[in-house]
Amino acid sequence: MSEAACEVWFYHLERTGLDQVLPELLEKTLARGWKALVRTPSPDRIEHLDGWLWSYRDESFLPHAPAGEPNAARQPVLLTTGFENPNGADALFLVDGAEPGELAGFARCLVLFDGADEAQLAEARALWTRIKADGLPVSYWKQQARGWEKQA
Repeated sequence: MSEAACEVWFYHLERTGLDQVLPELLEKTLARGWKALVRTPSPDRIEHLDGWLWSYRDESFLPHAPAGEPNAARQPVLLTTGFENPNGADALFLVDGAEPGELAGFARCLVLFDGADEAQLAEARALWTRIKADGLPVSYWKQQARGWEKQA
C-alpha cells in the first residue's frame, strides 16, 4: 500500500452503466499489480456484483469474493459494505454513494456515479468538496464517446 496521499478520481458515468464500467476499471487495477476493494452501502449490490464479475464477459472473469467469504484477505478484488481493508487493497472503488471512510493506506480512491441520477450527482459534488477541503489530490473524469477524458 502507498504511503503518499490517496488520489481521489471521480468517474462521471454518462454513456454506460456501472455494470459495464466497473469490470474494465477493475481489470486495469489488477493489471497494475494492485488489489481492489469495492464498497457499496447495499448488500443487494454485493450479491449482484458477485454474480456479474464472474460472467460479465465470456472469455474472462475477475477473481473476487464478498468480504464475508473465507480467505477474503487473499482476494484480488473484495466486495464489501464495511470500512475495513482486509485484502490490503491499493484501490478503493466507491459505488452507490458509499462513504469513503479513512483513505490513508489507499493509493487511489475511485468514485463512480451515474450522471443521470440527481441524488448521485449531488452526493458526488458534496464528496468532491469534502475531499478537496481535506487537501487530497482529486481528478474528475467524464465518460466520452471514446473512453474517459480528464476534465479537472
